[in-house]
Amino acid sequence: MASEDIPESWRAALEPVLATPEARKLGGWLRAEEDAGRTIFPPRGQRLAALAMTPLEQVRVVILGQDPYHGQGQAHGLAFSVQDGVKIPPSLVNIFKELESDCGIARPATGNLSPWASQGVLLLNNTLTVQSGNAGSHAGRGWDAITDAAVAAVAERGEPTVFILWGSHARKKAGRVRALGSGEHHLVLASPHPSPLSAHNGFFGSRPFSQTNAFLERHGCGVIDWSL
Repeated sequence: MASEDIPESWRAALEPVLATPEARKLGGWLRAEEDAGRTIFPPRGQRLAALAMTPLEQVRVVILGQDPYHGQGQAHGLAFSVQDGVKIPPSLVNIFKELESDCGIARPATGNLSPWASQGVLLLNNTLTVQSGNAGSHAGRGWDAITDAAVAAVAERGEPTVFILWGSHARKKAGRVRALGSGEHHLVLASPHPSPLSAHNGFFGSRPFSQTNAFLERHGCGVIDWSL
């Protein structure tokens, strides 16, 4: 990934890690996978879409997931989101169920979460690419250091921020957030992943949306309109 691919507001935070041998190795590996005919989601040009849509200085909430959807036409660079007209994946169905239970917002007909991103919700996965049909296939390939740097850049600011960590991979970043924040400077909400395999183990009933808005309002940061 060349520096020109990094959204301007994130460059100072990410360029140092992207210049490391590990990051260059990741870039080379991704190119080799594509040259070998393997399909990678999301496609080139969309892998940093979360950072492009939500500039660093506008982040109020971070929703952190595991890795992108691995089905054709699903992933477009925002965690848990799909474009208009794409069937809503099971994890997002469960997110909308919790949203309805938590805030009384009817389940949307679209799975496009861009309106959240435009309000300062950084929709970031721990790993930013995946091989078609093979969930978790790009874990451990070097994305962690890059997404760690993005999370650290948010946590180090002076602005109170909510970190919503869904799933075991995302929850590993909780300690990093708490170490960089102080006292009640940030709110960390960690729960199981909303996938059908784990949603009933503590995701349902976790009330992340109302807790987020209560925290933001208490700190004078406005609230998120979670409707779509």
